[in-house]
Amino acid sequence: MLSAELIVDRPEFTVRLVHCHEDHAGWSPPETGQRRGVVLVRSGGFRRRGRHGEMWADRALGYLTTPDEEERFAHPIGDDECTAIHVSPRLWRAVAGPAAADPTAAVSVDSRLELRHRLLLRAARTGDLDFAVAERLLHVLAGATRHVDTSRDTTMAARTDRALADSAREALTAQHPSARGLLPLAELLGVSPYRLSRVFHRHVGVPLTRYRNRLRVGAALHRLENGEPNLAALATELGFADQAHLTRTVRAEVGETPHRLRTLLAGSAG
Repeated sequence: MLSAELIVDRPEFTVRLVHCHEDHAGWSPPETGQRRGVVLVRSGGFRRRGRHGEMWADRALGYLTTPDEEERFAHPIGDDECTAIHVSPRLWRAVAGPAAADPTAAVSVDSRLELRHRLLLRAARTGDLDFAVAERLLHVLAGATRHVDTSRDTTMAARTDRALADSAREALTAQHPSARGLLPLAELLGVSPYRLSRVFHRHVGVPLTRYRNRLRVGAALHRLENGEPNLAALATELGFADQAHLTRTVRAEVGETPHRLRTLLAGSAG
């Protein structure tokens, strides 16, 4: 079951929170988008089928939307959440620049863009939609359109490799027991560790280790946003060696310490 909450409604832009409450591996009926924009995942992950094939969307990979594209969705691990930002054609052209010509591309989401995403949602809680929210929204759109993947390799080999990379990303997002390391993950997917590492880096743009860190830092941001008080316990839960390891990784990915992020995300907006 899907639910959607409209939290920002302005003539030039809207922001919706979308939540899938249960898993279903089958594809949904076709949907057609109404406005251009970007969809960013807050938790979990899901499959999307559009004009350019299938993709796995999660915290580290979102996508741009276009009003004339038919989409289908599948939620094999369930309980995922995303933010759908839609904007007017005029605002899209002003912000997207070159990306405006190819609005169906996937968006690589680094930890800094995820932080911008969460700060946008925090600003929406203030009710200052025409200044605080508009400013944060422009930051998100600018970040998203700078990280589009416009590759269109449709050969059989490319589709096979992309499917392998997506399967690895799905296992990591779902925290499958075999996703605890490169070797068991490769065994789960039926390929050599070298092939998995090489294909993943080529199609996702970052090594598996960096991608896993993005997911873990995203999970940390979610917990810090909700005021997580025990950083040592959080580090252990997310698979870091200790609190210092968590702090180093978060600072390297986001540019801020967990303590500072907790204040930014859970404090009053400004």
